[in-house]
Amino acid sequence: MKKKLMAMAVALLATTAASAQFEEGKTYIGGSLTGLNASYSGSDKFCLGIQAQGGYFVADDIMLYGQVGYDHNGNKEIKDRYSVGVGGRYYIEQNGIFLGANCKLVHKGKKFNDVMPGVEVGYSFFVNNTVTVEPAIYYEQSFKNHKDYSTIGLRIGVGVYLFKE
Repeated sequence: MKKKLMAMAVALLATTAASAQFEEGKTYIGGSLTGLNASYSGSDKFCLGIQAQGGYFVADDIMLYGQVGYDHNGNKEIKDRYSVGVGGRYYIEQNGIFLGANCKLVHKGKKFNDVMPGVEVGYSFFVNNTVTVEPAIYYEQSFKNHKDYSTIGLRIGVGVYLFKE
């Protein structure tokens, strides 16, 4: 009986701590690693990418963010790509799962620009009160060429949730 009560108390404290992280007025700084052959598109062979994000909680559980990214592609015919975009996330306080939507402008070479809206589902695993490890599954839709450039993949990120003052 004591073990059950202790487990319930720990679960309650963990839920309370997680819900305090997604408050209105907090800021977010994050970085992520994409690719490592954990993504698929019709034109990529080996792909390694990095992204940086900065966000702000406009309401409890709702964050808006901006992002920049760089992807190196192993296909010699396709140039490396640079991206800039905006997005939003909704956090489910009880378990740390987030649902996201974003839109990027992607640039490859001199004559290739693409608008790529995307969606993601991820989890914020808190290492301490502010730092998280954030695995996510994502999908990005290409308007330029769906078959070759739309991408589904896995992203591993690290986030820092800064307390409001």
